Amino acid sequence: MEKEIQDRESELQAALAATKTESALEEIRIRYFGRKGIIPALLASVSTLPPERRREVGRAINAFKDRAEAAIREKRAALTPASVQSASLDTTLPGRPVAEGSLHPISRMSRQIVEIFRRLGFALADGPEVETEFYNFDALNTPPDHPARNEQDTFFLRDSSLLLADPSPKGGRLLLRSQTSPVQIRVMERQRPPIRIVAPGRCYRRDEIDATHSIAFFQVEGLVVDEDVSLRDLKGTLELVFRELLGHDTRFRFRPHYFPFTEPSFEIDGFRPGRSQAGKDWLELCGCGMVHPKVLTGVGIDPDRYSGFAFGFGIERLLMIVGEVPDLRFFTENDVRFLRNLSSPI
Repeated sequence: MEKEIQDRESELQAALAATKTESALEEIRIRYFGRKGIIPALLASVSTLPPERRREVGRAINAFKDRAEAAIREKRAALTPASVQSASLDTTLPGRPVAEGSLHPISRMSRQIVEIFRRLGFALADGPEVETEFYNFDALNTPPDHPARNEQDTFFLRDSSLLLADPSPKGGRLLLRSQTSPVQIRVMERQRPPIRIVAPGRCYRRDEIDATHSIAFFQVEGLVVDEDVSLRDLKGTLELVFRELLGHDTRFRFRPHYFPFTEPSFEIDGFRPGRSQAGKDWLELCGCGMVHPKVLTGVGIDPDRYSGFAFGFGIERLLMIVGEVPDLRFFTENDVRFLRNLSSPI
């Protein structure tokens, strides 16, 4: 076997010396290293040797393999024109910058919001984007004649064969959720108080697309249910969160409002001294309120023992305020220049 290895190596050296082209060199490489080549055949023959010789012969074949690979590399370098070799590496050229990717501003803002709520003891909750009327409207105390239940406002799905994540969804037509509030209902159905969750996600509404409206947007909603939860808890929580996001000098005002699933209900406005937007001193930030007793009763929670508050706001809306973005459509046009400029909005 040792003599055969020496003979094969001598044949290789002679063949390389006579080779003048890269195509001929490739043929030699295949003859020696191909699947049915000389070196694989030599390695396969080791198993036929007596056990006491296999290690020694195997080492000799592997050493021949290494020498053959080095000889072929050296021959290939010799066949490559000097001009090509020099063109492949010019050490005088400056380095080529590599563009780094990053999270989309909406994803980054969503993570920042969730992290703030985590520090306050909130858990992250999620739910399906395809919902039923029960979870999107009925369980949230939305009356049948409410404008949001009209097909001009909500995306209803005609195909009843579509499957939901919930294997036994409650009744009503299927739709694309218009808010992340259904997540609150699903959490209260399977978990008893105390409850403290935040639910970010994509929502859908049949709006005309313009500078401030879109058919798809991201929303963050939150829910707290426990004994002795009051309006002061709601006020303190949201003021802390928005000061973290907008600045600690932000001032707030609560305006009475109407939501079917909270009572009383409020809209929160924020004022940032010296940073008004388009001449507006007060900017709308959030809708909120104390959870309606009917909502608690509907999920089997005693409203005489427990109370809670809920809130919701748009992530794009907050980014528009913080980053002074004039048009909502910028977030979906994927203009890299815009995304770079908004890389650090806070």
